[in-house]
Amino acid sequence: MTDSIARRDPDAPRAPLAAPAGSSAPGGPVPTLPEAGDDGFARGEPEPFGPGDLLWDGMGDQRLMFLLGGGLIMQVMHPAIGAAVGQQSVYRSDPWGRLTRSLNSLQTWVYGGPQAIEEGKRLREMHKDISGVDAQGRSYHALSAGPYAWVHLTAFERAVTMAKYFGERQYTPQEEQRLYEEVIRLGRILRVPERMFPATVDDYWTYFHDMVDNTLENHPTAHDVLETTLTVGAPPPLRGPLRALWRPLGLTSGRLNHFVTVGTLPDAVRRKLELPWTARDEMRLRRLGRAVAATMPRLPERARYLPIAYHARRAARAQERLARAMRVA
Repeated sequence: MTDSIARRDPDAPRAPLAAPAGSSAPGGPVPTLPEAGDDGFARGEPEPFGPGDLLWDGMGDQRLMFLLGGGLIMQVMHPAIGAAVGQQSVYRSDPWGRLTRSLNSLQTWVYGGPQAIEEGKRLREMHKDISGVDAQGRSYHALSAGPYAWVHLTAFERAVTMAKYFGERQYTPQEEQRLYEEVIRLGRILRVPERMFPATVDDYWTYFHDMVDNTLENHPTAHDVLETTLTVGAPPPLRGPLRALWRPLGLTSGRLNHFVTVGTLPDAVRRKLELPWTARDEMRLRRLGRAVAATMPRLPERARYLPIAYHARRAARAQERLARAMRVA
């Protein structure tokens, strides 16, 4: 989720797949998320994010809005998540309201300082009673380790994809490794069990492709979410020139929502969902991406960042100026 193009992407040639530790491969049980204080979690409280972290620069970037739909699609393709969201979410009746609440939580994870830790605990508490049985008779629980980790770990793929389509430069190998380490750190704030994190970037892609091939399904909730994208306008948080870009190429807002959501999905995910995507579609998406990438550096910080991120960045600079002044005095 930075303004750069990552070296790796989910459509790159893949290594032979092997089920990583904690994966929900066919025939294997989905592990249960340990309770607070269990050895499944890292010892001690995780360190909040701040200036100098890649997520501090990337998580509040307005370009994030182009990627959230695809992230939700991949998440609800997991049978447990698809059942929970399909049965218990308000995304149909209040799509942007749900998005706004999710964005505020997401921004708090990175820009909330100590409050980020409390937000991670709040989310666990909020999800502890979400359970049920899906249409196939399979039971689910929102805090089962496999699906809970998958929701979080899609963030790294989304960061890579945002950079691929809407960024300005490539990550260095060191930046890519740093970004993945920060995604793991964010997972600790969200209290994802430590064993669920693939150890390296390469291990992450093995895990990701294994999930797409062997766990994700052509789930009705995914298609329902896609249908919802056709009926809503531009995201309310999107402001200024980026909001104007929401209607390029003669597309209505709803059609562009759908177009960008489908286009930023990995090829293997589109195939599993049986979604058509042509070379002409790809060319149009790339053209939109170039327009966004060219526009972003010219915008003032207030227009480049979502509100919580913008105010947190300003506050951090003010605090640093105060600290410098006190050192001089």
